[in-house]
Amino acid sequence: MPFLGQDWRSPGWRWIKTEDGWKRCESFDPALEDEKAQLSDISHAIILTVDDEDICNTEDCEFAAKKRKKDHFRNNANSQCFYREKWIYVHKESTRERHGYCTLGEAFNRLDFSSAVQDIRRFNYVVKLLQLIAKSQLTSLSGAAQKNYFNILDKIVRKVLEDQYNPRLIKDLLQDLSSALCILIRGVGKSVLVGNINIWICRLETILTWQQQLQNLQMNKQVNNGLTLSDLPLHMLNNILYRFSDGWDIITLGQVTPTLYMLSEDRQLWKKLCQYHFAEKQFCRHLIPSEKGHVDWKLMYFALQKCYPIKEQYGDTLHFCRHCSILFWKDTGHPCTANDPETCFMPVSPQHFIDLFKF
Repeated sequence: MPFLGQDWRSPGWRWIKTEDGWKRCESFDPALEDEKAQLSDISHAIILTVDDEDICNTEDCEFAAKKRKKDHFRNNANSQCFYREKWIYVHKESTRERHGYCTLGEAFNRLDFSSAVQDIRRFNYVVKLLQLIAKSQLTSLSGAAQKNYFNILDKIVRKVLEDQYNPRLIKDLLQDLSSALCILIRGVGKSVLVGNINIWICRLETILTWQQQLQNLQMNKQVNNGLTLSDLPLHMLNNILYRFSDGWDIITLGQVTPTLYMLSEDRQLWKKLCQYHFAEKQFCRHLIPSEKGHVDWKLMYFALQKCYPIKEQYGDTLHFCRHCSILFWKDTGHPCTANDPETCFMPVSPQHFIDLFKF
């Protein structure tokens, strides 16, 4: 009768291509490695100090050491798993080479979103992804992925408070997250949440604190004796407004000076914005005439926004390789085996990222 054991091809190992060939790499956590070394020393000290009659209890010592290491990792709220490679193979079913499937939480841990929030090109992309997870996928994250989620969220809030960058976007994210947590804690119950219910209550209180801090955020006035936005000619200011793809950004800029307010109320500007985001059939169903009988394109834009999704623009996004089935950041790349890798790359929107892990 044949022996049924692990696959001889050793499924599950991660490999990286080097000048000397392919080498196996493992995930690592510096804090966890230091703790492991300390626990190993403690275990050896305990074994050496026991009497001969207690040598049989070494298994209990090893068990206690493993438990301390597990408790340390669990209680350390700032601990995150770091990986050498910043890509992940997306597989939805088991094969002879790969057992199990890739989850949303695993991808969230592996793709280094913690560093991505420091990149202004990826900031809006990561925030939108966190918002989608908060609305529908929060309970599908593992315990480690939920820790990473809130650690990344903490970095985002700190960045906004320090740099005052796009606070409106973060306010929307925190509002959706707090609403989702209130429903899960009060309405659904703790059975769908990973971890102690008191931890989630503390997280909800932290979110309310962040919301209060953002509400009290005061924009610092920059002292600059050089050329300012108001010194630009009208046609240049108008071109700047036409570059915006978000109606709220146009309204915010229009509050700076009376001249910008006049330009931000231009009907043609809002018409172009409606035509960019929505199809002709969509805005023909929601025509909103003004008092003079003209179409109020500004009101129609916000009315259409409630009914249809708008086009999303990001400086940088995740990419998916159709040849390798690998999700990655384009600047970090991945070990692609295609003859022409660029033809296999496909940008991944935040919603597409969520859909990749729905089974």
